[in-house]
Order: sequence, then structure tokens, then C-alpha cells
Amino acid sequence: MPTQVDDVAKVYATSLLELALKQGADAPAGIGEELDALCEAARADARFREFLASPMLDRAEREASLQRILKGNASDLLVKFVMVLNRKGRLGHLLEIGDAFDQLLQERFGKVEVDVYTVGGGQLSDEVVGAVKARVKSAFGKEAVLHSYADTSMIGGIKLRIGDQLIDGSVATRLRRMRAAMLDAARADLAAKPERFIDGGR
Repeated sequence: MPTQVDDVAKVYATSLLELALKQGADAPAGIGEELDALCEAARADARFREFLASPMLDRAEREASLQRILKGNASDLLVKFVMVLNRKGRLGHLLEIGDAFDQLLQERFGKVEVDVYTVGGGQLSDEVVGAVKARVKSAFGKEAVLHSYADTSMIGGIKLRIGDQLIDGSVATRLRRMRAAMLDAARADLAAKPERFIDGGR
């Protein structure tokens, strides 16, 4: 899902993208997949996250371990990049750098990540996918990359989150808006013709 990233993460992600582009137009996508895989491993394992971020661990020892972990599993560019992060004490920012790199890829290649919330989550129907993509294309001029999530607090309908922007089309929201509109209309009517609400409206 899309997230806020700090300035340090943006700087390193931008550098990685520039290096990847020098290797060819298709290289950034491959680097992005490798970086995503490394970040997912860190998200899934708290001990691995601690291993990456702990200032107590000797950097030379961590570098040797990372070399063994990444050798044969990642490109030379990503391995070198991770080593630079380790030497500069920035591996604690790895997840934020991964998010920043993903955002840069989306922006460069005309895509935008969209979180789609429904009651059940799971696979979206072709109709919903088509409607969301068409709406995002019309509003932002970009292709939507959809991520589906469940929100059990919803009654029905759909909510979209694009960066910090929430587009709420859920049933609960529509009902609240309808109720508010009805109350506003009633207040306006009362202010205009108070006699209608006196003695049973006679």
C-alpha cells in the first residue's frame, strides 16, 4: 500500500533508481522486485529486522552475513546498495527506502497504487477492477495498481485510498450523508416556515 516516506529514504531510493536506469530501461523493475522481496522478508521476521537495524551489531560482521544471504539471490547492484546502507548505518531505513523506490517507479512509469477496501476484501470482480481503474485514469491520468483489503466496519460499498486521499463510497458513508442532508433540509424548512411544525403542521 502506498505510505509516507522520509527524506533519507527518498534520497537513497532516488540514487538506486538512477543506478538501475544506467543498466537499461527494464532494470528498475527487476531491482524493485528484488528490493520488495528483501523488505517482505524483513516485515515477516522481527529478528531479521533487528539484525538489519541494530546499532549494537558490528557492521563488518553484518556485511559478511548479508553477503552470504544475498549471494546468488539478488543482483550485484542490489547487493552493493545494501552494503552501502550497512556501512552508512542506514539499514534501519530499508522498509522506508523500499516504499520510496516503489513510489518512484510508479510515478516514472505512469502508475499509481490504490488501496481498495471492501467488507470481505479478497479478489475484486472484473467489474469493480474496471470501474476503479477507469476512475483513477480519469482523475489522475495514471494506471491504477490495485491492492485489495477487508474493512469489516463497512456495511457495503467500496473505499479507495490513493496516497493520503480517501475516496469513500461505502454504504455507511452514503447513509450518513443522506441523514445529514435530510436534517439540513428539515432545519431549512423549519427556519423558512416554522408554522408547519406547530400544531401538527396545520
